[in-house]
Amino acid sequence: MHQNKLFNQTRGRLAGWYAGVMGVILSLSGLVTYQMVAYSHWHAVEQELESVSGTLHDNLESKLRQPGKLEPSVEAALPGLCAANQSCISQSDNAGRHILGIVQQNGYYLRFLEQSGQAIALLGQYPNEASADIQEGWQTVKGSDGTRYQQISLLLKTADGTSWGYMQVGRSLKEYDDHLTTLRWLFLIGLPAGIVLVGGTGWWLAGMSMRPIYQSYERMQQFTADAAHELRTPVAAIRATVEAAQDIHPLSEAEVQDTLAVVARQNKRLAQLVQDLLLLSRMDQQTHPIKHSACCLNDLVVDLVEELFVLEIAKAIKLTHQIRVNEPLFVMGDEAQLSRLISNLITNALQYTPDGGKVTVILERDDHHALIHVQDTGIGIAPANQTRIFDRFYRVNSDRSRHTGGSGLGLAIARAIARSHQGDLKVQSRVNEGSTFIVRLPLKD
Repeated sequence: MHQNKLFNQTRGRLAGWYAGVMGVILSLSGLVTYQMVAYSHWHAVEQELESVSGTLHDNLESKLRQPGKLEPSVEAALPGLCAANQSCISQSDNAGRHILGIVQQNGYYLRFLEQSGQAIALLGQYPNEASADIQEGWQTVKGSDGTRYQQISLLLKTADGTSWGYMQVGRSLKEYDDHLTTLRWLFLIGLPAGIVLVGGTGWWLAGMSMRPIYQSYERMQQFTADAAHELRTPVAAIRATVEAAQDIHPLSEAEVQDTLAVVARQNKRLAQLVQDLLLLSRMDQQTHPIKHSACCLNDLVVDLVEELFVLEIAKAIKLTHQIRVNEPLFVMGDEAQLSRLISNLITNALQYTPDGGKVTVILERDDHHALIHVQDTGIGIAPANQTRIFDRFYRVNSDRSRHTGGSGLGLAIARAIARSHQGDLKVQSRVNEGSTFIVRLPLKD
């Protein structure tokens, strides 16, 4: 198959389509996964900030008395809080302390602002970025180093309900962005590698899938060549006979009859070959109807042995039968096809058994099956050939003379008939000792 350009091209296209389709699927799956992970992490960030800001808001509002002014109780609750007009270098040393569980962790900050947007105090490390207009709700800002921050701004009120100013709680998104960057790199590197792997796997799978097709293609080519050979022989004989007759003027009555006899014989050979090919084709397509009826194998074996007795006389071969059952064996099937099955096996045995040999047809049963053995003392079949003798047009002897057999379809037809009756046909043989063909058919219930 590797040397066949057509199959290699088809295999490559199949592998390419497989890799392309899987690439699209993996890309969509990766995109969906990325979006789900990004959304999940972003939701976790906002939920965390919302929880912290809500806790601070509820705790601090009750301590506020005058708009724009932080009460000592607020400063006591938030150690490290740095006023806007003071240096916060010394206070930043306390950044590792946990205030309300999370506010002073690295990357978090807390700001208090007047309603005008003027900063009042800061806790944590706020990004070095120009302040934007204050608006309640969520905001995403970026520091001078490119780090993004997510923050939430809440309106604070004094104990009497007067607007005090704003509180901003934010955190760095560096960990979030780094995680997504790593995920993107994994997808960018893993996706091409996955497509290459899928392409290689697709090439291998396409080869496995196409192997039976290629084997069928090879058998079809061999079948076509053999059929052409078989058809060419009688056609050439007819043509040569006709051309020879045309060169003789005038033809005698005996010469005319001889010419017609040759043409008729070759025409019969052609008709038989075409009929056999049509039979095999119909059996392959399961379009050949089987007339199911109860067939007595005892009668079939006895009748066929008697009918083929003339071949036994012609070749001085002893043809006998042995019925090793005490009751008739019936199978459901087509009597004409079963008769041809057994006839083909007996004829094959007679053709390959030398003069003075012996052919024995044995009928017996095994559990729920009938067994028909056709034994001969012929030339035998080498082990290497036993797997091929049921192939169409195959013969142990490569010559195609009339003495060694017909078209080489007899055993192929025999096995096809056996299998169409839910049975099977096997062979046991040893070179120069003979062969035994065994037909196994299910008995009628």
